Amino acid sequence: MPELPEVETVRRGLSELIIGKVLASATHDTPKSFPNSESDVKQFLVGARVTAIRRRAKVLMIDLSTNYSLVVHLKMTGQLVFVGRDTRFGAGHPNDSLVNTLPDTSTRVTLEFEDDSQLFFNDQRKFGWVRLMPTLEIPNLSFMQKVGPEPLEADFTPQQFAERFKRRARTNIKAAILDQSVIAGVGNIYADESLWGAKIHPQRLVETITPAEFEKLYTELRAVMNLSIEKGGSSNRNYVNAEGKKGSYMDFARVFRREGLPCPRCGTTIEKLRVAGRGTHICPYCQTL
Repeated sequence: MPELPEVETVRRGLSELIIGKVLASATHDTPKSFPNSESDVKQFLVGARVTAIRRRAKVLMIDLSTNYSLVVHLKMTGQLVFVGRDTRFGAGHPNDSLVNTLPDTSTRVTLEFEDDSQLFFNDQRKFGWVRLMPTLEIPNLSFMQKVGPEPLEADFTPQQFAERFKRRARTNIKAAILDQSVIAGVGNIYADESLWGAKIHPQRLVETITPAEFEKLYTELRAVMNLSIEKGGSSNRNYVNAEGKKGSYMDFARVFRREGLPCPRCGTTIEKLRVAGRGTHICPYCQTL
């Protein structure tokens, strides 16, 4: 599933490629993936110029000159692929649609620009969507009202980070990290990596985490997510970024999907558990319960 660094990679790549382009048409295969009226598409999308691309948690917003935006939620298997005359950029769920000829059987929405370049929204499981709506109404979406602060914002402090977890005092720390209402955009990979970095067992209750441990967790979480953005995301199969390079963060992962291998810190064999309903990777020596 795409996490914050992957979605940020999409935002940065598309910002280099489609800002300033004018939309010529939009087609879709199912209203579930493109829940918009034909009249709105004709009035507010066709002929509109892309003015900005923003991200909130795992949601993308493509702002248009008509004061409307395309709100894109990739959900579990969504991806965006831009295809121009000499350029191809794909990001999101790592399957073959990122590199195959498009549209294919997973293509739900096709946006065509006046220069004949295209942006494809692919989604195998049909959970994601592309919604056209007034830009000013986006903050009123239920998701936007519930989601927690962005963990990578410059003004998000260690003290604010720790404060966010107080509402989940009796919850294990991994479940709390994954709760999007606590902090935004953190998924399974970066939860495991940051907990390993902070030497915190994922099953420990939030109320047992000391202020010093929260500060270490804050530092580790920001470090692994920033590294992933730098490396182009965690997808290591059929992922290409704006420069045609594959995402490479998984080459640098310390614990995630490394069960049976030695811990890079102490040499103990990494184990895989199930915590918060998710496969969870730990070093039993570094992360004691």
